[in-house]
Amino acid sequence: MENKGILLESGTNELEIVEFGIGHNKFGINVIKVKEIINPVQITTVPHAHQNVEGIIELRGEVLPVIDVARALGFPKSENPEQDKFIVSEFNQQKIVFHVHTVTQIHRVSWTQIEKPSNMYQGLESQITGIIKLNGEMVLLLDFEKIVVEINPESGINVQQIRKLGERPNSEKRIVLAEDSPLLRKLLFDTLSEAGFRHLEFFENGKDALAFLEGLVDEGKDIAKEVHLLITDIEMPQMDGHHLTKRIKEHETLSEIPVIIFSSLITDSLRHKGNMVGADGQISKPEIAKLIEMIDQFAL
Repeated sequence: MENKGILLESGTNELEIVEFGIGHNKFGINVIKVKEIINPVQITTVPHAHQNVEGIIELRGEVLPVIDVARALGFPKSENPEQDKFIVSEFNQQKIVFHVHTVTQIHRVSWTQIEKPSNMYQGLESQITGIIKLNGEMVLLLDFEKIVVEINPESGINVQQIRKLGERPNSEKRIVLAEDSPLLRKLLFDTLSEAGFRHLEFFENGKDALAFLEGLVDEGKDIAKEVHLLITDIEMPQMDGHHLTKRIKEHETLSEIPVIIFSSLITDSLRHKGNMVGADGQISKPEIAKLIEMIDQFAL
């Protein structure tokens, strides 16, 4: 299954998810992370690999790692291995194959339909970024970035990248950030603080960030002095980063705020989606040093 031709117009606050199964549980992955879905092929085992990595495969001349999603989630092996599928994905500037048990269908949903996981299971050990109720059943959106970072911590945001930039003075720039992952919010706070930024306002989705900005306007505040830059993820419950950017750029007062999209979904083939909604800059996670350089460029 190729994902060409089913990508949505930018800024609609919708997404399409591929529904797949692990055991009797239903999960989802954003279509724009999916390159294709194939039947399992021969896997070459890699010595001393992480326990969740089954090995590597060759696909059209590329060598790709295969992650056993069931094992990563602590679930049993497939009961019907002949139905298993490989989801070939691309995000965070890398291609990875996820071994799942079944792939069923594609759903088009609004981010407003996606609920934030309860605090009861939203600890750092949780792999769920959102819950969608479809046809009386729950489909769980998996945090694939977290699954990958647990295998290879170097693929995540790293404060060491900031230290390579050398000594930096404290900045008075006021930055608003929209990021739904508690883990990434902490990493962004740590790394941006290390880079000298002391005025950081975090929100866990685009809806809350937009409400904050509109509230400043309603209070008669000078937006140019209150907010120097907005940094947003793309995938967030309630309102995604593309729709947030579109709303800001269409707003009479807020439109002058520079917007940087910082997401694992920034690829050459998807960059046009951010351009269409008026983003001033786009940086792929986990390139935090490039983000800092772009902040310096825009938040003057």
